[in-house]
Amino acid sequence: MSYDDETDGFGGGAGGTGQTRTRLPEGGTSDVYGGARRPTRNSRSLVTVVGVVVLLVAAIAFANRGDGTDSPRTTDTAKGTAPTAATGIRPVAGKHAGIPAGYARDEQGAQSAASNYAVALGSVDMFQRASRHRIVDSIYTPEAAAKLKGPQDSAYSADFLEKLGLDPEGNPPEGSTFVSRTIPVGTKVEAFSDDAAKVSVWYTGLIGMSGEGSTDPVRTTWKTWTFDLKWTDTDWKVVQDSEKDGPAPVPGDVTASTSDEISQAVQEFGGFTYAR
Repeated sequence: MSYDDETDGFGGGAGGTGQTRTRLPEGGTSDVYGGARRPTRNSRSLVTVVGVVVLLVAAIAFANRGDGTDSPRTTDTAKGTAPTAATGIRPVAGKHAGIPAGYARDEQGAQSAASNYAVALGSVDMFQRASRHRIVDSIYTPEAAAKLKGPQDSAYSADFLEKLGLDPEGNPPEGSTFVSRTIPVGTKVEAFSDDAAKVSVWYTGLIGMSGEGSTDPVRTTWKTWTFDLKWTDTDWKVVQDSEKDGPAPVPGDVTASTSDEISQAVQEFGGFTYAR
C-alpha cells in the first residue's frame, strides 16, 4: 500500500484538499474543524476487542499444539493436493549404507523409496565395484541383489569405463571430475498393494566428464525409471526395474558452462533426500 492510500484524501492524496488535519489535546475546547471531539470508546467496544484477541490466541495455540510424538501423519489438506504438492508426510530419518531408509508402508512411502533409489543408482558410486555392491545390497531384495551383481560387474567393464574416461577401477583422470547424478522430477504410482508397489520416477540426469580435454562433456538426459517394489522385513526393496527415454522438454537456450564451472558446481552443490 502506498503512502497516498493511507492519507484518506489528506496531504495530497487523490481527491484531497492539500490540508493537514490537526488534533488538539482532549482537554482543549477548540477544534479548527468545528470542535467535534472523538467519542470516548465505551466498555462494549473494549469487551469486543478483548474477545477477538482471546479467540485469536486460542486459535494459534490450537494450531501449534502437538501430542508429543514423532510419528508421521498426513494432514487433511494433503489428501486433496495436486500430485506435485507437498503432502505433510515427514521425510525418512534413518539411513542404511548411506541411503535413506525406513519408508512408510503406503503409496507415499513407496514413491519416496523409488525416488531415493533412483538417486543412488544414478550416482558415481555405481561405477566402482565395492560401492556398487553396497548400493545393490541396500536397495534390492536379497534374491534380486544376488542375481544382479554378476551381470552388473560385466556391464561395468573396463572397456565401458574407458569410454567414459574412467580407469578400470572407475576413477577419473587427475584434474577431472566425473559427473553422474539423477534428479527426480516427479513420481507416479502404477500399482499398489499392502506388500507390493510399482512406481515410475520421471527424472533428469547429468552424465559426463568435466575436465581439460574431455571428449565426453557433461550433458543432460531425461528418462523414466520404473521400480517394482516389495515390502521386505520393514522397508520397501526393489525386485526389478527398467528405464525408458523421456518425456523430454524442449532444450533451453542457456549457454553451456565451462568445465571448471561444472566441476565447481558438482563439488559445492549437494544432493537431496526425496520424500513425498
